[in-house]
Amino acid sequence: MRKLISYILTILLLSTTACANGSKGTKTSNKGELSDMKISIQITSDSGKSELTATLVDNSSAMAFYELLEKGSVTIKMTDYGNFEKVGPLGTKLPRNDTQITTQAGDIILYQGNQITIYYDTNSWNFTRLGKIDGVTQAELKKILGKGDVTAVFSVME
Repeated sequence: MRKLISYILTILLLSTTACANGSKGTKTSNKGELSDMKISIQITSDSGKSELTATLVDNSSAMAFYELLEKGSVTIKMTDYGNFEKVGPLGTKLPRNDTQITTQAGDIILYQGNQITIYYDTNSWNFTRLGKIDGVTQAELKKILGKGDVTAVFSVME
């Protein structure tokens, strides 16, 4: 009987280890963010150059964006819209996960599946949230983004 119990416990231990090793290792935070999916954003605006980091959220859109960035950095020319966001064409379509949300400063949004938006103020609409810029206040973000057009270079954190 002891051999049978020992055998069963060994099988359970091995199967648990195999399942753990089969995962991607991406950890989800309590905010729905993927802690291993960090990106950098280099912003060039009328106020100079700034390097920002962002954490992507847990959805298929953010995963597709991350996979796109793994192939190489993506440069987006962004224009101001409505005095609350900078928006520009991605040049490709990503899967959409639109939900009614109210944006906050620092939100990175996929709009209509093919445009990337960085919010520096609030807006409510059906959007797909991709991520959030880390550790920057609304005032700091407004200064970084400046008053006119910006160039944003998105890349995977190394």
